[in-house]
Amino acid sequence: MDFTLPTKSIADTSADLIKRFTHFANPKDRYKYLIDMGKQLQMLDESFQTEENRIHGCQSQVWVHIEEHNGHLFMQAKSDAAIVSGLIALLLKIYHGRTPEEVAHTPLDFLGQIGLLDQLSPNRSTGLYHMIKRIQAEGQKRL
Repeated sequence: MDFTLPTKSIADTSADLIKRFTHFANPKDRYKYLIDMGKQLQMLDESFQTEENRIHGCQSQVWVHIEEHNGHLFMQAKSDAAIVSGLIALLLKIYHGRTPEEVAHTPLDFLGQIGLLDQLSPNRSTGLYHMIKRIQAEGQKRL
């Protein structure tokens, strides 16, 4: 597990993601960038691919392992689907290394601004919702 704290604020990280995604005029290029982000996820050890860490409500298999270390939450995740891997990588860019308070209460307005949400299938949108709810619930639990 990488216990490195983020160097940018959530607002700066969100702004950076908006800038990166809106750089692409073509929606297919946004998807390609999202898939590339998913390929950069840290490997999630098989011992963490448990029912307890699985995100329910996603069509594909998704696991998120969260550890608290020195008052911050650190996350690793894995999915068996390329786009879903990218979506979870996108969320970890925001949530990884943040305090439980930040994880529980960070608004994810940037998701609407990067131009992906309106192109996700209903099933992927539902899966994204479940990933967000699960991560935020973990933050809430630790407050």
